[in-house]
Amino acid sequence: MTRQSPTMIEVDRHQITYFRDGRTDGPTLVLSHSLGACSQMWRPQVAKFEAAFNVVRFDFPGHGDSSAAAEGITIEDLGRLTLAVCDRLGIDRFHFGGLSLGGMVGLWLGRYAAERIDRLVLSNTAARIADTRLLVERLQTIERDGLSSIEQSVMAGWLTSDFQSAHHEATAEISSMFCRTTAAGYVNIARAVCCFDFERELRSIKVPTLVLGGEHDRATPPEWNSHIAERVGNGRYHSLNAAHLSNVEAAEAWNDAVAEFLNAPVV
Repeated sequence: MTRQSPTMIEVDRHQITYFRDGRTDGPTLVLSHSLGACSQMWRPQVAKFEAAFNVVRFDFPGHGDSSAAAEGITIEDLGRLTLAVCDRLGIDRFHFGGLSLGGMVGLWLGRYAAERIDRLVLSNTAARIADTRLLVERLQTIERDGLSSIEQSVMAGWLTSDFQSAHHEATAEISSMFCRTTAAGYVNIARAVCCFDFERELRSIKVPTLVLGGEHDRATPPEWNSHIAERVGNGRYHSLNAAHLSNVEAAEAWNDAVAEFLNAPVV
């Protein structure tokens, strides 16, 4: 079993920072982060899955330590970037887990790169943002006052107040992670999120899919997630007692549900 320091590679003219942990001879689990976060949000999952999996995570452009995200970037671009990273690492087939933005990328992969995906985990995400006003208002605030001006609002949506009160260190780490995001990276990819609409393509996804939703998630409410599970061809839904970053707030329950799903026989 190996634990790797962050490594940077050039992919599609982007400098992408990635981590690769766990068993080099095991099945691969690729983890894809939320808007405004980075690969560090998956630390609770690395600790759980590295004993059995080759765990790969990387920072999207403009997030973490990766280079800037260009204007006009799309969810499809991020899906193709994910495939390109896997190609560079010599990974053909893999399980994919994505939360929020990462879940949208997972939907695209499940539809257009199904031959590469063994199992798909979608968490706290949406096939379409029904009302983009909150995101649009955030972008206007960022352009006027900078990224730090929305930190409090973002944290309130990511983690419940009870969790923040009881877990100061974890909350501070998540806040620090958000502050590493560039304003341009957040704005350009948030625009991609606002434009994403996969409703008509959900039924075309046949990859075995687990969808997890947070009972207290205001950004991507649980009904949006259960809706995806109902529409995809081979989906199931699991509810968690958490807000948006359910993999952090309900890490043990998230890990257990995903571990059971990945180890289940293909039907």
